[in-house]
Amino acid sequence: MFLVQACSYKSKIDSSYYCQKLKLSCTQSNKIINFKTTKGDFDVKLFGNDNPVTVSNFLENIVNDIYVNQKFYKVINYPQIRFIHGGVNPESEFYIERKQNLNKTSPSIPLEIKFKKEIKPRYNYQIKNPNETEYLVNTFESGSIAMVKSGKNKSSSTEFFFVTSKIPELDGRYSIFGKVIKGLEVLEKINKEDYIKAVQIFN
Repeated sequence: MFLVQACSYKSKIDSSYYCQKLKLSCTQSNKIINFKTTKGDFDVKLFGNDNPVTVSNFLENIVNDIYVNQKFYKVINYPQIRFIHGGVNPESEFYIERKQNLNKTSPSIPLEIKFKKEIKPRYNYQIKNPNETEYLVNTFESGSIAMVKSGKNKSSSTEFFFVTSKIPELDGRYSIFGKVIKGLEVLEKINKEDYIKAVQIFN
């Protein structure tokens, strides 16, 4: 029943609308980036095909060097999973000081999730029915990266987090826009005082 609903979901607001509104160069292709950290390097594949607004925003952050020398400011450890948070808090002195240079029209971007059988992502839409998660294109897996939430249906424009294993309870509630494809063992060693030396775009 849900599949019919998913296929018939339509919205006039698409990625082009948000890219224009947020002044982003819309990227609709997958990219590979490299994180250089105090624990070592790891590579991440960004899902530009499925999350063009989120990925375009993240790439702009990289180009503007806002993640250089930024700490992984929060690491949450559970028996089977770790949450590793990084980025820049919009309320931090760094963000406030560099706001004019960051080209940010807002400290938040729309929540962006993609369903199978649908051409366009859904924006500002959060899954309420757990049964819908089986129709998502991207779910939380070992090495997944997502943007931190800044409201019910919005993501932070600068803060992100990694997870180290599956966590289906959060699927459909966050913009999952990439995954570690090399160096997962480095990510798993990251602690709170570690920091990002640089982030580079490969292609």
